[in-house]
Amino acid sequence: QVKLVESGGGLVQPGGSLRLSCAASGIGFNIAVMRWYRQAPGKERELVAGISGGSTNYADSVKGRFTISRDNAKNTVYLQMNSLKPEDTAVYYCNAKLPAREYWGQGTQVTVAS
Repeated sequence: QVKLVESGGGLVQPGGSLRLSCAASGIGFNIAVMRWYRQAPGKERELVAGISGGSTNYADSVKGRFTISRDNAKNTVYLQMNSLKPEDTAVYYCNAKLPAREYWGQGTQVTVAS
C-alpha cells in the first residue's frame, strides 16, 4: 500500500520558517521524482519545488526562500521554507512521480499570518 504522509505544517508569522516532511512507503522512493505542490483557497494547485536525483527546481515565487531535499535512507522528502509570506498560505501536498503513475499525500496546512 502506497502512503505519502506530510507533516510540519502550522501557523507561522510573516518572516518565519517551517520545515515540511513527507514520509513515503510502498514505492520505489529512490527512483521517484518527488515534488511539493500547494493550493491556496480559490486557486489552482501549483508546483512549488521538485527533486530528482541531485537536481532541483523551484517556482519563481519561492526561489531563494524554499529548499527541497530528500533522504533516500529514510524515504523522506523535505521542504524548508524560510522568509514566509502571507501569500505562501496554502495546503501543501507531497507528490511522488514514478514511470507508471504518481501518488499524492493528504496535504498539510501552512498559514502565514501575524
